[in-house]
Amino acid sequence: MEPINKQQIKEENAIILDYLEHGYPMEQGTMKSSVAQALGLNHLTILELVPKKDIHLQPHQEVYIGEGKREEIHHIKGKIMIDRLTNSARKELPHVIKEVITKDEKRFIEFFNKAQPLTMRMHQLELLPGLGKKHMWEVINARKGKPFENFEDLKDRVKLIPDPKGMVIKRILAELEGKEKYKLFIG
Repeated sequence: MEPINKQQIKEENAIILDYLEHGYPMEQGTMKSSVAQALGLNHLTILELVPKKDIHLQPHQEVYIGEGKREEIHHIKGKIMIDRLTNSARKELPHVIKEVITKDEKRFIEFFNKAQPLTMRMHQLELLPGLGKKHMWEVINARKGKPFENFEDLKDRVKLIPDPKGMVIKRILAELEGKEKYKLFIG
């Protein structure tokens, strides 16, 4: 019997959360290298990146980290947990997530259009913060006629949900913190 290989998640692009030109302040040693903390765009993973020499990165800057030739990034150190983020990166995280959702709204509205039951008693929509059975049925009934086109369309057709984008942001943050059993948005 062959072992099952889980396909490794690879990001193509990332948005910088924080850039530490002289490395982590608490890190020992004289050969500290610059470090950037970033959020991957496709799978929303938090990554630690090492920029190329003499490259200065800014928060909210998008960088290429795929297999091909990289302009700004030398290599990827790896995934990091949310508790390893610097304070400024942690403050930027909700804003960067909102930026990602706004940029790729179709992908996130598709969740509302295609969400399915998880078990006999629980639906994927119920996993969003602030969305219970009553709201879930409102969304399901509203999408029967035609799929939602964007978040504005969702807000107009389902009056009980004032901020669907905010719900998605809160859910992504909870998934990144490791609080959730089911992963809806992160890879």
